[in-house]
Amino acid sequence: SAVGRGPEVPFCSEAYRISATSRGKELRLTLAPLGPAATQDLVFRFGMSGSFRLCPATQLPRHAHLRFLTHESPQRALCFIDARRFGSWRLGDTWQPGRGPCVLSEYQAFRENVLKNLDDKAFDKPICEALLNQKFFNGIGNYLRAEILYRLKIPPFEKARTVLEALKDQDQARRKKNPSLTLSKKLKLMRENPDLLELCHTVPMEVITTEKKLFDPDHSDNYAAFKNWLRCYLVPGMSSLRDRNGRTIWFQGEPGPMAPKGQMPRKKRAPLKADPETLTPKVTTRASKQRPKAAAKPLKSAKEEEGADRPRKGRAHGRRKVTTAPVLSEPEVLVTARRSRRTSARRGGGEAGSP
Repeated sequence: SAVGRGPEVPFCSEAYRISATSRGKELRLTLAPLGPAATQDLVFRFGMSGSFRLCPATQLPRHAHLRFLTHESPQRALCFIDARRFGSWRLGDTWQPGRGPCVLSEYQAFRENVLKNLDDKAFDKPICEALLNQKFFNGIGNYLRAEILYRLKIPPFEKARTVLEALKDQDQARRKKNPSLTLSKKLKLMRENPDLLELCHTVPMEVITTEKKLFDPDHSDNYAAFKNWLRCYLVPGMSSLRDRNGRTIWFQGEPGPMAPKGQMPRKKRAPLKADPETLTPKVTTRASKQRPKAAAKPLKSAKEEEGADRPRKGRAHGRRKVTTAPVLSEPEVLVTARRSRRTSARRGGGEAGSP
């Protein structure tokens, strides 16, 4: 598309097949022509909102930055959609350098890579920040880190090395106690009493192996299933803080000794449900607050009328002037003329009763 940030794809074929391989947070597509032409590989990163969707070619969704057209009628398009444009693609088949083994497909290599590099400065940081470091935790994102730490009741701002060194000692103790531990027994122990690195594998597996697609905001039923699966992330009653990278971490209980200074944990409140039996409060408009018209008032006596014309005490602003006319001989009448200060000033403060 015109607004896509990725490079042009120098590929043209009348008919081709697409296959995909994933590793951590990256996906590699291979475009293989059915004829003699060369294949083309693309490696995608999804950012916060990237996804693929298959739809009619005549109804392309917004933000469809790259499209692969099918060889059928009516034609369809496989679209890479990224509303926020944080995602990207690049030509070639190599994975991004600096990313560690995948937490899903390369679990054993992932575990060894973490435990043998605990002296790296990345583990000087809080565990919640270390979990987003793709050099060691390739595939773990914001919602996954919250779910993993919540299940183990680990404070998010506990020092990463402190948390992980205990696992290193635990692995050594297991090998000494059971030197001939079979793979099936290892998997059984993982399921019964998982540690943090094991949950980095099993929690994402829950998302991708479920019978129902959990990630599909366009379908309310599927998105509701994902929300029901969450135990901590965005769940009412949980607390949140921003880490030093500006990412929000959700947790329960104490944040830990390395929590950012000057922040107070905020709790997510459950949305209030409307009570159909609750009466709607009456809204009083300004017009309804106005006094009734003079015609609706009861008639006042002469004394009340005379008292009403007298200036009131304590009202410095907008006080009305009261001026009495000369006393007439027959009959005796009290004439009052009221004039605002603005009118008096405009007319030069003329005598009361003058036109």
